[in-house]
Amino acid sequence: MDTLSYKTISANRQTVDKKWVLIDADSAVLGRVSSGIARIIRGKHKINFTPHVDCGDNVIVINADKVRLTGKKMTDRVYVRHTGYPGGQRFTTPREMMAKSASLLIERAVRGMLPKTRLGRALFNNLYVYNGAEHPHAAQQPQEIKLP
Repeated sequence: MDTLSYKTISANRQTVDKKWVLIDADSAVLGRVSSGIARIIRGKHKINFTPHVDCGDNVIVINADKVRLTGKKMTDRVYVRHTGYPGGQRFTTPREMMAKSASLLIERAVRGMLPKTRLGRALFNNLYVYNGAEHPHAAQQPQEIKLP
């Protein structure tokens, strides 16, 4: 036998099967739902996962305003950012972020779980987060998934 009877299959842009997935974040814990979303966006749930290819699904998250944090994280946790100017360090809490837009909280959590590369920035474009129960992606016929 001069050839192998098996081959490792690597996905590429032409062979990948991208689907649309709907996730309801109603009364879900932020970290747990974010890690599930990041796993689906990355494509790690598929058998033909390839680390350097966008083989994940497009994820729609609804009811982002009803996500919850455990313990006293809503008031005690501090997110830090910098404007780029001297003295430009800014601090905010999850409660202040939810007052502006709750979708920012989920987007920031998921972005932190994706690779910090060009691929990670491209993968982040597959995430769509909405505060209410309505979304404009009904034409894509998303499949609803319950995260464990």
